[in-house]
Amino acid sequence: MKSAVTLIRSSTLAHSVPYAYAATAPADARLVFLAGSCPLDEAGAIVGRGDYAAQAMQCLDNLLAALGDAGARLEDVISTRVLVASTVRADLVTAWDVVRARFGDHDVPSTLLGVTVLGYEHQLVEIEAVAAVLDRRSS
Repeated sequence: MKSAVTLIRSSTLAHSVPYAYAATAPADARLVFLAGSCPLDEAGAIVGRGDYAAQAMQCLDNLLAALGDAGARLEDVISTRVLVASTVRADLVTAWDVVRARFGDHDVPSTLLGVTVLGYEHQLVEIEAVAAVLDRRSS
C-alpha cells in the first residue's frame, strides 16, 4: 500500500541534516495522532533502566504497535517528536540514532528535545508521532 506522506527535502536549508524538513499529506488522508510512546513492556514496567538506546527501541516497538492498531505503518508517519530526559547532548544523540535507524529512508520531519523529567520513574525516552493514512474505500 502506498503511503499518503510526501517528504520534502529543502534545497535551501542545511544539507548536513539527514531528514526531510517538511512533509505533506493529501486532503483525504486520515490523520492519526499518537500519544507519547513510552518504554514500557506489556506488564507496564520500564524497559532498559538507565539505557537511552534500549528505551528508544522499546518506545519504537510500542509506537509501531499503536500505529498498527490505528491501521497505519511506519511509512505513514508524517512527523515525530523525540523527548529525552537529559541535558547531555550525547544522550539525545544516542536516542536519536536508534530512531533514525528504525525509520531508515523514511526520514520524517522530527524534533529532538532534552527535557528535565518524563512521566514514569526511570523513564528516559518518549516518542510522539502523527501519521497520515489513505484508507481503502469500498466500491
